[in-house]
Amino acid sequence: MKNTKHFLILFGALLLTLSCKKSDDAQPGTSSGGGPPVETNPANTTYSPAFAGQTRIGGVTTHTPYQSSTITSSLAQPWGIAALPDGRLLITEKNGSMRIVATSGTVGSAITGIPSVNNSGQGGLLGLCIDPQFSSNRMVYWVFSESVAGGNVTAVAKGKLSSGETSIENSTVIYRANPAANSDLHYGGRIVFDATGNLFVSTGERSILATRPLAQSVSAALGKIIRITTDGNAAAGNPTFAGTNSLPELYSIGHRNPQGLARHPVTGDLWQGEHGPRGGDEINRIQAGSNYGWPTITYGIEYNGDPIGAPIQAQNEMKQPVYYWDPVIAPSGMTFYKGNSIPEWENNLFVCSLSRTHIARLVIENNRVVGEERLLASENQRFRDITQTSDGTLYAITDAGKLYQIKKQ
Repeated sequence: MKNTKHFLILFGALLLTLSCKKSDDAQPGTSSGGGPPVETNPANTTYSPAFAGQTRIGGVTTHTPYQSSTITSSLAQPWGIAALPDGRLLITEKNGSMRIVATSGTVGSAITGIPSVNNSGQGGLLGLCIDPQFSSNRMVYWVFSESVAGGNVTAVAKGKLSSGETSIENSTVIYRANPAANSDLHYGGRIVFDATGNLFVSTGERSILATRPLAQSVSAALGKIIRITTDGNAAAGNPTFAGTNSLPELYSIGHRNPQGLARHPVTGDLWQGEHGPRGGDEINRIQAGSNYGWPTITYGIEYNGDPIGAPIQAQNEMKQPVYYWDPVIAPSGMTFYKGNSIPEWENNLFVCSLSRTHIARLVIENNRVVGEERLLASENQRFRDITQTSDGTLYAITDAGKLYQIKKQ
């Protein structure tokens, strides 16, 4: 009895100590909960964040019981996923195929009529979205890497899914991000609709040192978020960037390899995720006409350990990331959780991690990350993209060909 009493006293003191301890990055008055950051590995750099909570925010835990299951493992390097109005999933595969998968796990045959892709390196059939009026017009939009004179480009195409769901009819390339480059890396590749029926598309700066500076060039479409009509023209109301031969389709500049795009379900704001080099993966809230800094400012270093540029992490008129990771998680597709089937997930951002093999759940309040959780880490999968169906279920694809269903228990 004496030992039990002694244990209870020590346990109570420990709880009191933990309840009083806050992560250096936790922000008082938020839902970060004071948990330790989920990242415990040392950073690649000694760079300091610009503000508290910009990296290694306190960890949070989902308390509502949920379950995850693999509904198929027979996809071939899936890259993009979109929910159809009836709850089935339209999925792209890197090699150039597009398939419909039922929530039972049944995988449909490859849909024909899609333009050829260059699937070397990081290229292939990439992100996709369906038209907001899909039920009546059956239009699909996608991004792919295309071989052209002078190299490869990030291209955008559209077409109509046939009534029999076997082909894409009248497929048309509506946009190409020039200039072409002799690189099979950093295509970007996500596409989402805005609130007015136009398209946001992310493009990479193609990685090689010759094209990297073009992320800052307003006359090149590399390393950008562009905003175009469904016919591929510059959308009305785009910002005007100062500089010679500024492209009218540009919406934001200074990106490295942005593989995540999602719109906030309440504010409608566009959020973006991009791969940093060694350190410096970013989550950004995209504002029209803004410069997000790459490669002038970054929280990462070269893969060989050398600094990038000056090196500096901040500069006037360049936006800071809302959040960054060092070491990297290699963020790919992402989506906001809509609804309250799992109450604590409402309006949270779910980000697929390739290199750290999990799905990052980011709690966001007042445009700041206030908590982070790692989901499905034990699955040891390179999560590539994620979407949500209207019933509140999340579906995530992995490079190994798996499709996960994540829902309330």
